[in-house]
Amino acid sequence: MWKELVLPVLSLGGISFLFGAGLSLASKKFAVETDPRIDDIREALPGANCGACGYPGCDGLASAIAAGEAPVNACPVGGSPVAAKVASIMGLETDVKERLTARVLCQGDCDQAADKYMYEGITDCVAAAMLSEGQKGCSYGCLGLGTCERVCPFDAIHVNEKGIAEVDKEKCTACGLCVAACPKNVIELIPVSSEVQVACNSRDTGKVVRSVCKVGCIACRICVKACPFDAMEFENNLAKINYEKCTNCMVCAQKCPTKAIYAQFLERKAAL
Repeated sequence: MWKELVLPVLSLGGISFLFGAGLSLASKKFAVETDPRIDDIREALPGANCGACGYPGCDGLASAIAAGEAPVNACPVGGSPVAAKVASIMGLETDVKERLTARVLCQGDCDQAADKYMYEGITDCVAAAMLSEGQKGCSYGCLGLGTCERVCPFDAIHVNEKGIAEVDKEKCTACGLCVAACPKNVIELIPVSSEVQVACNSRDTGKVVRSVCKVGCIACRICVKACPFDAMEFENNLAKINYEKCTNCMVCAQKCPTKAIYAQFLERKAAL
């Protein structure tokens, strides 16, 4: 009886010990060494796991940076402060760049722009854009159905009561998810310090713009001629700002006959 109980237990115990010892030796012999910098880089990253860097979360980016497959400033959410920390871990230098923020290139809300028809479909800009390019008279304007709002992981963009998306630049991390989600390409990333922007995305002629929107760019080029710093450019019937030259002097915004150029300073002044 004793042998029938004890011997099987001892046998199983011995076999388990041998297997355990074998697995322990194998794990040491075939262990894959990991770069200790990966953990340090991962700790420096913001942990948003938004995927805006093009890698599967912060863990994936940390591994890519340590392997030299991604630059130290690959995280758009962390910006320059995080890039500096990662560069220090990697023993590299990085250029300190100004933080960017998203901005909606449209002011054509329900008071300023005309609609072609009443849209009653899925509340999604991509779906609406498939139906005659959307309900808006301007085929380049914000459709205001909140696709950008739903993809933003930072609660930084919302559609206002008049049907236009607006960005909270204090919350915006320039991850670019809203830019990629917009079927109208009506969102861009600009320097956070910029107080002036062409808030229009239309490539139509001035005559067409006037027929559908009160605040669109009519391709008059007055802003281009007025800018004392040669910061205004013009292409495809639309004025553009060269932010490397722009000084926020606001001359372009003051001269624009349709107020298609947004100026934060003038907006604050009007509120006083």
